[in-house]
Amino acid sequence: MSRVVLAVDGNSIVHRCFHSQARTGFRSVDGRPRWAVRGLLSQLVAAADRLAPDAIVVGFDDPDASVRRERWPQYKAQRAEKLGTLVEQLDAAAEVLRALGIAVVVPPGWEADDVLASVARQAPAAGATTVVMTSDRDAFGLIDDHTRVLRIINGGVDASPLLTPDRLVTLLGVHPGQYPDFAALRGDPSDNLPGVRGFGPRTAARLLAALGGAEEAFADLDAGGTRVVAAVGPACAARLAGSRASWERNRQVMAMRDDVEIDLDAGHLPLPVDAVRAAFVALDLPWTAATALRVLAHDETAPPPPPRALLGCSTLNWPHRSSRFWPHQGSGVVRV
Repeated sequence: MSRVVLAVDGNSIVHRCFHSQARTGFRSVDGRPRWAVRGLLSQLVAAADRLAPDAIVVGFDDPDASVRRERWPQYKAQRAEKLGTLVEQLDAAAEVLRALGIAVVVPPGWEADDVLASVARQAPAAGATTVVMTSDRDAFGLIDDHTRVLRIINGGVDASPLLTPDRLVTLLGVHPGQYPDFAALRGDPSDNLPGVRGFGPRTAARLLAALGGAEEAFADLDAGGTRVVAAVGPACAARLAGSRASWERNRQVMAMRDDVEIDLDAGHLPLPVDAVRAAFVALDLPWTAATALRVLAHDETAPPPPPRALLGCSTLNWPHRSSRFWPHQGSGVVRV
C-alpha cells in the first residue's frame, strides 16, 4: 500500500476558520487572537483521523510578494486588505505547525495552490498518493489516479466529500482534465477574473462534454461553429466567439506551478508527543488532544492534557464544551 501525503491549503483553511470561529473570540494567554489557528488544528486532526496520512505538508501564500499580481495587476485587485487579526493568525498558524514538526512551505512569490500542485506531481515518484485538503475549488484539476481532494464545506471534515475523478464528473459534469477550461470559462469573481458572459457551470459543462475542450470549441467557431451552437445555442456561441482573450487570460492566471521544491520526507508522522501536547494545551483543546496524540503522535496510551483553564490560564470567552456533546472523531481509516 502506498503512503499517503496530506497536502493542506493553509490559507484557505485559516480563512475559513477565521470567519466560522470568530464568534468564539478565542485568544492566547497573552491576548493574541488564535481562534483561526485553533480551528485549523481541529480540522487537521479530523482529517488525519479520517485519512491516516504518513506525512503532512501545509502550504501558505507568500504574504509579501505575488508573481501573479505582478504579471496580471487585476488579479485579486478588488480585495480589501486583510484584517490585522487574520494576518497575525496566518503567521501564527505557520509557527504552530512548524513547532509540531509538520512541513510548512511558503514559496517565494507564489501561493498555497502551487504547493498543492507540486506535492501532487512529485508524490507518485516517491511512491505516494496525495490527498489535497482545501476549501477552494482550484485544486479540482489536480484530481487523478494518484490525487484526491478533500473539499472542506460546512459541517467540517466528516461532512466533506473526498473527490475522485468519477465523483468530480458526478458533481460538475467534467473530468479533472477539463476542469481548467471549465474554471476559465466560468471565471472566478473572488479573484477578479470574469468569465465568459452566460457561461455558468451548466453551460460550461455542456460545452466541454460536447467538444472535449475549449480549444476545440474555438476551432469549431473558426470553422462556422456548428457544434458549439448545437451544444450551447447561438447566443452563447456568439459570446464565446468574442471571449477567447478572456479565456486565455484566465487559463494563464489560474495555472498552478507544480515545480515548487517539496521535501516529501519532511512532516512525516508520528510527530513528537511533547510537541503535540504543548500545542493543544496552549490552544485549550483538551477534547481534541486524545485524538491528536493518537493520529499525529501515534500515542494510544497518553492521557489528554488538562484544559488550559485548569493550568491557571484564561480561556477568554471560550465556552466550555463537555465531551458528552463533543465526542472525539471516529477512528475509521479511508485509504486512497
